[in-house]
Amino acid sequence: MNKPVLDVKDVPNPLQWLTLSLQHLFAMFGATILVPFLVGLSPSIALISSGLGTLAFLIITQFKVPAYLGSSFAFIAPVIAAKAAGGPGAAMIGTFMAGLVYGIVALIIKKAGYRWIMKLLPPIVVGPVIVVIGLSLAGTAVNMAMNNPAGKYSLLYFSVALVSLAATIIFSIYLKGMLSMIPILAGIIVGYVYALAVGVVDFSPVTHAHILEMPKFIFPFIDYKVKISWSLVGLMVPVAVVTLSEHIGHQLVLSKVVGKDYIKDPGLHRSILGDGMATMISALIGGPPKTTYGENIGVLAITRVYSVYVLAGAAVIATICGFIGKITALISTIPTPVMGGVSILLFGIIASSGLRMLVDSKIDFGNKRNLVISSVILVIGVGGAFIKIHNFQIQGMALAAICGVILNLVLPGREQVKEDMFEEEIAA
Repeated sequence: MNKPVLDVKDVPNPLQWLTLSLQHLFAMFGATILVPFLVGLSPSIALISSGLGTLAFLIITQFKVPAYLGSSFAFIAPVIAAKAAGGPGAAMIGTFMAGLVYGIVALIIKKAGYRWIMKLLPPIVVGPVIVVIGLSLAGTAVNMAMNNPAGKYSLLYFSVALVSLAATIIFSIYLKGMLSMIPILAGIIVGYVYALAVGVVDFSPVTHAHILEMPKFIFPFIDYKVKISWSLVGLMVPVAVVTLSEHIGHQLVLSKVVGKDYIKDPGLHRSILGDGMATMISALIGGPPKTTYGENIGVLAITRVYSVYVLAGAAVIATICGFIGKITALISTIPTPVMGGVSILLFGIIASSGLRMLVDSKIDFGNKRNLVISSVILVIGVGGAFIKIHNFQIQGMALAAICGVILNLVLPGREQVKEDMFEEEIAA
């Protein structure tokens, strides 16, 4: 492993600190604002909650884990469904409960160890569920790309989406170093400039916005009544099963990049608790669920700057940006097809990453057991199956994840998790 430029506890000088923190801000910015754009929440609150959530994560992990927490894509469909059923308040309650699940799992891991969760969530379950997450959002991306504000097909709007998509692909494939870490942001910028040129951008909100503005926070008991329903539990909580596996994967990758075993120190229970706390903080102010960001792990790998102070700096800058009205107004002027074009690639990558997990884990689809589990997950998830008993309802992705876990536990031939699996992964 190459020697770090700045190690985890190293403090950069002021100019380095600002520059390196801005790099992390750019890496997470596009994806973090895309999620609230898709689910109808405030991008400014998404930025603020990502900053506060990251700071909470760093504190809980004892400033040992350099990670940035942004908006989670896994919760897009459940948040949209929760908002449709009970408004923004329902989505926030569901988000808070999902974060609470993280806290419960963290407590169990602290008492019982971490190996049980990998037995519960092997690649044959998690891989197909990740595919479902990406494919279930495909229709949303295509509609955003093709339709005008009236909901009708528009070749002009579709051209904006295609330019945004092309720019995102070019930055992803052909550019190297830091620029390859910000393809979403680059695609949004290029698409925005093209949209401005063809006259589909209304720039007036920026001219009327104040430099400093208070975002429209959504607080429990003040802006909505806190009412927990079984249907909300069934809608939001099971998705945490998938994101927990994603979190573990990120910790393994981060351990490889930095050269430290974060599963043992500060412990998987602390990082999971930090992730859950960030999600709960976000829910309390009206933001989307949070997750550790692979883009920022990529920045760490390229720059070899692992300082937690740099990540904390990015979190503070993101929080400040959420209170700058001009920035919030500029985000609001981004045309829908720009986000749609970027989403076509992004949601496809999410689905493809599920396939990659299956390939990397050498899942044998000649084995009927694996074929049955993946087939059931894919059709239930993509088909939108649901179970409804009175007021209790489990939908699509959540039902697919639950069915996958149950099938994996009850069908014969389940492989045992290696006792030294984590050690092997980190040492690889």
